[in-house]
Amino acid sequence: MSLIEVRNLKKYFKVPAGLNHAVDDVSFTIEKGETLGVVGESGCGKSTLGRTMIRLQEATEGQIFLNGQDITHVKGRELDKIRDKMQIVFQDPYSSLNPRIRIESTIKEPLKHSGRFHGKAELQEEANRLMELVGIDERLRQSYPHELDGGRRQRVGIARALALNPEFIVCDEPVSALDVSIQAQVLNLLMDLQDQMGIAYMFVTHDLSVVRHISDHICVMYLGQLVEKAPAEELFAHTLHPYTKALLSAIPSTDIFHPMKRVRLKGEITSPINPEPGCRFAARCPYAKEECRQPQKLQEAEKNHYVSCCRLKEIS
Repeated sequence: MSLIEVRNLKKYFKVPAGLNHAVDDVSFTIEKGETLGVVGESGCGKSTLGRTMIRLQEATEGQIFLNGQDITHVKGRELDKIRDKMQIVFQDPYSSLNPRIRIESTIKEPLKHSGRFHGKAELQEEANRLMELVGIDERLRQSYPHELDGGRRQRVGIARALALNPEFIVCDEPVSALDVSIQAQVLNLLMDLQDQMGIAYMFVTHDLSVVRHISDHICVMYLGQLVEKAPAEELFAHTLHPYTKALLSAIPSTDIFHPMKRVRLKGEITSPINPEPGCRFAARCPYAKEECRQPQKLQEAEKNHYVSCCRLKEIS
C-alpha cells in the first residue's frame, strides 16, 4: 500500500472569465521514504497540487489517500490528526515566519498546540532536539527572522515542519530563493532527514538539475495536467514528451564541446480558463496534428514510463 495516492485530482478556481483549471485530472502514488519531484513552468499548477494534497485547499474533484484512508473530505478533529502526518515547507522562508516571534518560540509553537509534551522542560528538550537536527546554532535561537539569512530561515521552516513527526512533507520550491551553495546545504539536509526518519517528499521545483539530484520519480506538469511520469534516471536518459525535451534542453551545460541543442518553443500558451479538449501543449508543439485536438491520457509507453501524447510513435 502506497503512503500517498492521488486519483483524478482536480482543483478549479472561479474567475470572471470562467473556471481556471489549475489542477486537472492528476493521478500518482508516493511510497514511504520516497521523493516525487514535480516540475514545470511557473503557473502550471505545481504548488496548487501540493496545497490541495495536504488540504490547505479543497479539491474540486478526485480523491486523496493517506495510508489507504480517503482524506479528501475529512473535517474537524480527524483533519487535525491527518495534518500532523502531512506538512509543508514553503518557498519563501521569510514570509512563512512571524517576524515578531523569536526562532525558538516559533519552533515551540506547534509542539505546544500538539498537546504531546507536558511541562516546560520536556517542551524545551524537544525544541532543542529539532533545532540541533536541522543545524540551527545555539547562538541564533533567540534571534528574530530578519536577523537570519535565507538558508537559516529555511532550516527553521524545516524544523517546524518536522515538529509533529510527519510521514509526508510537501517541499514547495524550498531552495529557489537561495544561493547555489546554500541550496546544496538545504538539499543535503532534506536527504539526510529522509534517511534518518523515512519521510516521503513531494518536491516542487522548476529547477531540473535540483529535481534530478533529490527525486526517485518525476512528474512533468503542463497547464494543470501531467504530460510525463517516470523514474528520475529514466526520464533524463530517455525523454519522450516534446515539452519535457524542451525543458531539459534549457538546463545550462558546462560542456562547451558538446553543448545540448536548445529546443525553442514558439506559439501562444493555451489559456487554463475553460480550456478546449485535447493536448494543451499543441499550440507550442512542433509535432502537433489534427488528432492532438482529441483528449489525451497518460499511457505506459515503456515500463513505469508514462506519457500523454497521441503522436508518440511518430516523433520518438
